[in-house]
Order: sequence, then structure tokens, then C-alpha cells
Amino acid sequence: MLKFNPGETVILFVLFFFSSCNFSGESGQVMTVNGIIPSGSAGVFLTHEHLLVDFIGADSLSADRWKREEVVQKMLPFLLEAKESGCQTFVDCTPDYLGRDVLLLQELSKLSGVNILTNTGFYGAVDNKFVPRFAFDESAGQLAERWINEWEHGIGGTTVKPGFIKIGVNSTNLSGMNTKLISAAAKTHLKTGLVIASHTGPSSLAFEQLSVLQEEGVLPDAFIWVHAQAEKDSVKRAEAARLGAWISLDGLNEDNIPDYIKMITGMKNENLLHKVLLSHDAGWYDPAKPGGGEVRGYTALFRELVPALLNNGFTREEVRLLLETNPVKAFEIKVRKNTNN
Repeated sequence: MLKFNPGETVILFVLFFFSSCNFSGESGQVMTVNGIIPSGSAGVFLTHEHLLVDFIGADSLSADRWKREEVVQKMLPFLLEAKESGCQTFVDCTPDYLGRDVLLLQELSKLSGVNILTNTGFYGAVDNKFVPRFAFDESAGQLAERWINEWEHGIGGTTVKPGFIKIGVNSTNLSGMNTKLISAAAKTHLKTGLVIASHTGPSSLAFEQLSVLQEEGVLPDAFIWVHAQAEKDSVKRAEAARLGAWISLDGLNEDNIPDYIKMITGMKNENLLHKVLLSHDAGWYDPAKPGGGEVRGYTALFRELVPALLNNGFTREEVRLLLETNPVKAFEIKVRKNTNN
């Protein structure tokens, strides 16, 4: 069995292994903040991270709460560290009205050389604290028109277009607003082909959302169950994956590697490894805190989890599946429509 120690050995493995693969057969596309790229050049993903997040709420949010140059100075070293560890594409999951700053993301992408994806959509968790007032009056169709417009014309007068749809729901039950957001996301997906990443947690909410998507004619593989690690019943994760949903285990850190090995091994034993996405949900520059507060880096996946997977019987091809093949398939621009509806 291969033995790897955290640090330089595994970083060299990640960089060598993925750079040596030939992805010329890939024909899909991914939308980054700097434009479309072929799926085959996206490389190794971190599928759920944050650079800046502002928790003040939709009613009080404004871009003058932070200075881009200060955020760049603080966050660029973390992004470069992720790149040096093997990351080539970084999915920033901060939604509109929670601090999404696409010009900041564009600058960080250019300075780091890392592909960055941003999103369209609204975040309906935390009892709609981050949902703008007009969304309460507009229909799902009207919200979808807003999000489709960002896809077609760019975000906020820029040339930056979203690479996925980000929504969020409450942790106990779907509210009326939550259901509206899911419906709007479904309508947006059918027009754009952007995958829907939904802050979810427990399985009951995941299945409720999948039901709404089904009613809208959207297949489950257009849905990423974000924070699926919060569901303690592995049977439920497997059930959603068999339907076609993406299972995002995205709270990885240096202290929970054994838990992630167990969850990933469970999915492998169910022949569902091809539906798993991995990330840290790290970063989090907070403009309300001095200097942006304490930032958690993006390297545990490469320096801790990869060697642990290899030392627990996973093959290099399975590692590639988790870090590159699955994310490319999840985030490629592709309408996933249920033609039976």
C-alpha cells in the first residue's frame, strides 16, 4: 500500500499526476470570472469555498464596507497556497447580498492564475436575512429573469458571468421563499445550463428540493446537495446520489479527516464515488472584523485528505475522480432536463 506523509510529497504528487493527464477528450465548458474555458483545462477543483463574506444582511449591505486592495492583500496568499498545493479551479460560493464582489474575484483570479467561478441566485437560509426586499414581491419567474440576465449580459454592468446558481434554504423546513428560490433556480437552469448549488444540510430538505426540481422538469444531476456531511444517515446520502444528485462533503478541515475518510469510503462501497464533491468551506474574509478576521486556508484536502485516501486503499484514479472528473461534470454548462415531463 502506498504511504504518503502530509506536505511536499503529496503536493508534488497532485501537481505531477494531474498535469500529466490528457483531458483533450473533454468537450464541455465551464464559466469562470474571466470567461468560458474548456472543461478539460479546468483541472483540480475546490468546489465550495469563500474569499469574502459579509453577514450584515441584505438591507444594510454595500460594497463600500470593504476595500478591494485590502481583501486582495489578505486573501491572495491563501489562494496562491491552494494553487501551489494543486488547486486549479476555485468555486467561490458567496452569493449576491452576502458580499459577492465579482471584480474582486476577477482580480484575485488574474493575480493568482487560479480559475474562479462566481454565481447567481439568492440565499434564503437564516430566515431570509440575505434576501433583498423586492424578492418577496416578485414571482419565481421574475427572479429567474434577473438571474438569466446576469448569465446573458454580465453581473452588475461587468463582463463577469456566473458559473453556477447558488441558493440556500432553512435548516428545518422549506419556507415559501425557499420554495420560490428553488423554482427560480430550476427555471434559470433550464435557460442557462448552470448547476444549482443549494446550502441545505439535512436530507429531508434535499429531497424536498429535488421534488420541486422534478415538478419544474429538472433532473437531479442539476442539483448539488451542499453541506451533505451534516446528514448523519449515510443511507440518505446514497439515496440522493442514486437519484443523480451531487453529494457535496464540503466542511473538511485538519481535525475531521477520519470522518471524511469514513463518508467517502461509504460512498465508494455503494458504487457512488462518481457523485461525490469535496471542499473545505474555508476562507471567509469578514469586513466587519479587523483585518478581515481569522482566515482558514484551503490546503487540508491536498495535504491531509489525499494522503489519507491513498493510505486507506483509494487508487490514484479514484482521487482524480473526486478532485477533477466529478467537479468538471457537475459544473459544466449543460441543461439537464427531464424529457418525460
